[in-house]
Amino acid sequence: MRDIIIIGSGPAGFTAAIYAARAELKPLLIASSVEIGGELMNTTEVENFPGFPEAVMGPDLMTKMQEQAEKFGTEIVYDDVVELDLDGPVKRVKLGNGGVEEARAIVYATGSAYRKLGLPEEATLSGHGLSWCATCDGFFFRQKTIAVVGGGDSAMEEATFLTRFADKVYVIHRRDSLKASKIMQQRAFDNEKIEFIWNAEIAAIHGTEAVSGVSLRDTVTGELRALDLDGLFVAIGNDPRTHLVHGKLELTAEGTIAVDGRSSRTSVPGVFAAGDVIDPHYRQAVTAAGSGTVAALDAEHYLAALDDAAGEPVQAAQLAAVAE
Repeated sequence: MRDIIIIGSGPAGFTAAIYAARAELKPLLIASSVEIGGELMNTTEVENFPGFPEAVMGPDLMTKMQEQAEKFGTEIVYDDVVELDLDGPVKRVKLGNGGVEEARAIVYATGSAYRKLGLPEEATLSGHGLSWCATCDGFFFRQKTIAVVGGGDSAMEEATFLTRFADKVYVIHRRDSLKASKIMQQRAFDNEKIEFIWNAEIAAIHGTEAVSGVSLRDTVTGELRALDLDGLFVAIGNDPRTHLVHGKLELTAEGTIAVDGRSSRTSVPGVFAAGDVIDPHYRQAVTAAGSGTVAALDAEHYLAALDDAAGEPVQAAQLAAVAE
């Protein structure tokens, strides 16, 4: 049985692994059978992560985090978690290969997934004029013409933020009214750089090496028309990856994992959560990394308290009595 298992290989997971490994907890980090590194693996230059004044490519940043975690002794398993048993003092993690790993503490840092339009061009143009994060990529669109897809608060916030850089920002919404709060709507309406395109959806994204425009389909008439663009931002929401803990951990109204105040402590003792899976608002690499730090420290303190209560490192048979 291990001291700690970390589920997730984004900035939160790897940062938790670095801290846990340096605390000599010998963490096991379960990444993915397909691709590790989280959403940053789909980005190009990252200019807002501290310590990289010349920017760093998203995949390179995640590679460095992984190397740092492994340097201190983190073991990485390239497989998918298919089931969790969080009841009792010993937590069990079932993997896609049929294996089961056990630990006294779990850090759950599976992140979130941006909702996509479902168009084939998203796979080839992501990071090449197509983005899901204005804060991350807005700087690259100075004096450009861009569009934001969406009608909620996030879309209004992204569009307003992007006017700091772009000359023109279209907001494309499939209805004739917005879901955003009144104050966010008004802020966008009052911005002279923002123009709304109502009753429209993206039918196709154009461009080979970079976004050059889109085809818009009128949701009322079905008519198609072209719109030339230098960039496209999709702001139709995101979904925290909590499917493994439904019915096991308390969730918030936003669907993220509920934690105790500023801590990473979930509703189940010994289970800690970090990164986008607990954050419905900021969703930045640096805030996820900070959250991973909190989770590792909380887990370390939890394990130390168990050991102190037992008088020695707690074995599986002792944990139930200590945890009560």
